[in-house]
Amino acid sequence: MAVAIKKASVSAANVAPHWHAHAKEIQKYGSVVEDMPHPLSAKVRAEVVAQLNQLLADSIALRDMYKKHHWQVSGPTFYQLHLLFDKHFDEQIEMVDTIAERIQLLGGVTIAMGGDVAEITRIQRPPRGREEVPVQISRLLEAHKIIIQSCLDTSEAADKAGDQGTNDLVVSDILRPNELQSWFIGQHLVEMPLILEK
Repeated sequence: MAVAIKKASVSAANVAPHWHAHAKEIQKYGSVVEDMPHPLSAKVRAEVVAQLNQLLADSIALRDMYKKHHWQVSGPTFYQLHLLFDKHFDEQIEMVDTIAERIQLLGGVTIAMGGDVAEITRIQRPPRGREEVPVQISRLLEAHKIIIQSCLDTSEAADKAGDQGTNDLVVSDILRPNELQSWFIGQHLVEMPLILEK
């Protein structure tokens, strides 16, 4: 059977995707847009963006640790923790997005890729393998402690700089949910007998 091959015309060649694109960065990480309709100066916005990017990197690390532990949890509390870890993972997704949007709103560039996050996060990387439940929870609590302190520091700096938007976001949307998550998982480490003695 003969197959007719039609010679590609110029217009037909234009429908192919141009997927080998390479270009220089249009904005460097660590910079902010200088001239934008925002009352805060570029210097102040750059300082806040740097703090928010640290908070973002740590939040991405915590988010991913929740998913790791969701997949790898085992033992008598498997079902409850499997669901709780996944619920907290979903909530962390929202927090990560909220922080990233604030960075962009201030004219900054968000940290985004796993390798970049791993370079700057202050959260200790867990081993690849499965760990016991108390260790998983302890790692999560340590990560929450880092993020909570970062929220307090960022909130104070934003308040001093007159950045009430960042101050409100960090306290209302990041600090309070992290405190609540920390409390929820921390209660799993309380030693409590199943039957009380009379």
